[in-house]
Amino acid sequence: MSATAGQAQTERSLAERLGFKPGQVVQELGWDEDVSEELRASIEAVIGAEMVDEDYEDVADVVVLWWRDEDGDLVDGLVDALSSIAGGGHIWLLTPKAGREGHVEPSDISEAAPTAGLSQTKSVSAAPEWSGTRLVAPKGRM
Repeated sequence: MSATAGQAQTERSLAERLGFKPGQVVQELGWDEDVSEELRASIEAVIGAEMVDEDYEDVADVVVLWWRDEDGDLVDGLVDALSSIAGGGHIWLLTPKAGREGHVEPSDISEAAPTAGLSQTKSVSAAPEWSGTRLVAPKGRM
């Protein structure tokens, strides 16, 4: 197996570990040229389709929200993302890792999530330069 095939397999495994499943509608918000294209490709490989963008007018199962410190008010960004998910859905908040441009302090996430009506359930290394935080709405809210 080539190194590239091995890397692709590792990336697919990561998307599956993040909980992505075939057939899900995944909305991507906050895309810019600095995002992890490998993570994006692995998510699309698992769900079997392209992610939809901010113009999508229906609800999604999962929102992937790329967020950098300079993107504005995190609470507002989370509330906007929350309005896009179906009951039982969740948000993957992806932020640059410590030492990277645009890094968001974990304390900022822990303060913003409850204000936006979300609970933090999991934090992971989502890609070489990105951390991921899984956020869900409390049951009964949606």
